[in-house]
Formats: sequence, C-alpha cells, structure tokens
Amino acid sequence: MAFRLDDLNYEKDSKERMPWEHYKELYSASDPGQIAQKLGIPFDEETKMFTLAFLGTEYKISWPDFEVSHIPDDKEFYPLEEMIYAKILTIRFLINGVRSEGSGKFKTYREMPWGEVYLRQFDGRCIKRLAFSYGNKLDVFRTVMEHIKAVPVPYGDAAYEVEIFPEYKIRMILWEGDDEFPPSSQILFSDNFPVSFQAEDMAVMGDVIIGSLKAFAKVC
Repeated sequence: MAFRLDDLNYEKDSKERMPWEHYKELYSASDPGQIAQKLGIPFDEETKMFTLAFLGTEYKISWPDFEVSHIPDDKEFYPLEEMIYAKILTIRFLINGVRSEGSGKFKTYREMPWGEVYLRQFDGRCIKRLAFSYGNKLDVFRTVMEHIKAVPVPYGDAAYEVEIFPEYKIRMILWEGDDEFPPSSQILFSDNFPVSFQAEDMAVMGDVIIGSLKAFAKVC
C-alpha cells in the first residue's frame, strides 16, 4: 500500500489547512520565552523573532504568527520557506521539543521506542526512495551534501551526517548498486530524537530531507 503523508496526520492538499491552523493556534498561545528556554534558542523580545537552524540554514521565525525568513547564505533553496511539511515539522518542534544532546550513538527507525508504528511507510518512502534517488548517482549525492555542508562519515559507499535541528542529527548512508545487486541505503538518527519527536514526525522528516536534497540538486 502506498505511503501518504496524511497517513501520518500530516494532512495533504485541501486537508492540510486544518492541522496547520491547529498548530498555529497552539503556537500563538504558547509562551515564547519558555520555548526559547527549553530549546536553548535565541528570541528577540523587540522583534518577536526566534532564530532557529534548520538543515544548516538559520531562519528567523516570528511569534505569534510563524512567518519565516532565512538569514542569507549560499544554499539557494530554503525548505522552511517553501515546504509546508517542513513548516509543520518545525512548529511542532517549537511547541513540543526540548534541547537535548545525543550520546554519540545513532539508531535506525526500527530501534526507536515506537519504531514499528510506521516502519513499513518509513522504509518505502524514505529508505527505498533514498536508494532509488541516489544509489546509482553517488557523485550527485556527494555534490548535494557538500553544498549543504553536511559532514562525511565513514560508512557505506557514501555517507553524510546532517543536523536538521540543533543537536538532532541524521546520517544518510548509501551503497551503490551494480549488475548483481540493487542500490541500498540506511537512515540513522541520533539517539536523542525520542525526547522531542514522535513516530510520525520522524517519518515525515526523512521525506522532507530527501525532498529538500532534490531541490538543492537543482541549484548546486
């Protein structure tokens, strides 16, 4: 069965308005000082703006209306301004997240406390999609990852570590395909993810990152 974002309560198209408006109401009713404190991020009382890093770019996010603008860099694509699911993921992080450092260990989606919940969807939409998109295009994968200043790590045939939010890190690993075996991939999460994210967040997170990589590939 095909995976759909609305399977994960991230409603799609005409239906996305309801959850987005719901999260915006929660966000506007929240205390920005408490958000800044629990996440350890700056909040300017005068401008009513948070500063938050997302996939290596720093953004200004207004409170209470959640207007987003990037701080200029050389990325040339800004998913937090362009992608509704990146916005929903981020507003949920601001509402529910806390600052947390990982132990240095990384886990598969299956190894998370609720890893069986959306495992089939995550495998199809994220793991297999990553392998299909870049398993035979390692040069493109490396170019894109270097463009967003991801950190290479010594796994597979090509692997990089990206920080999606401060201290929340993801490793994307590829094994190149050949005449005998198809390409394969793995996505690992720093072990602090369960502190701030639920199963559906992380499933959508993989989809957002891979979608962002395809957009970055067009500009790098």
